[in-house]
Amino acid sequence: MSSNVLYVGVMGYSDQGFDATLAMKMLNEAFDIIQRESGREVRIVSGYTNLGIPALAYQEAVRRGWKTVGVACNKAKDYDVFPCDKVIIVGEDWGDESQAFLAKCEVFIQIGGGAQSHREAEKAIKSGKAVFVYDLKSTNS
Repeated sequence: MSSNVLYVGVMGYSDQGFDATLAMKMLNEAFDIIQRESGREVRIVSGYTNLGIPALAYQEAVRRGWKTVGVACNKAKDYDVFPCDKVIIVGEDWGDESQAFLAKCEVFIQIGGGAQSHREAEKAIKSGKAVFVYDLKSTNS
């Protein structure tokens, strides 16, 4: 039943400080595994903003020739956004988009993150979806 396209959701820090070099290493490790094992066209789905982990994921996706999808609430438009190939806006407030994000993706990568990232990863795991979880500490005090 699966198509030739694999939607991979990426969640993690947006506005907190973190070790970007370590985050890229984690991201590339997961991307490499997914690319090698899926044999499908990969599309990266994240929170639309051009900040933190979503920005790194989108930049690496473009470098690899993958398409990008932004799933966010209307408030994301108040921030610097990534020029995604496709944008899905759901609701007005942060978190309103979570269900659409979870439904869109088959595989997830969580690199650190706040409460929403952790909630989404838990829901994905409970629904039987594959989730790569990387513990990345915030550098904010």
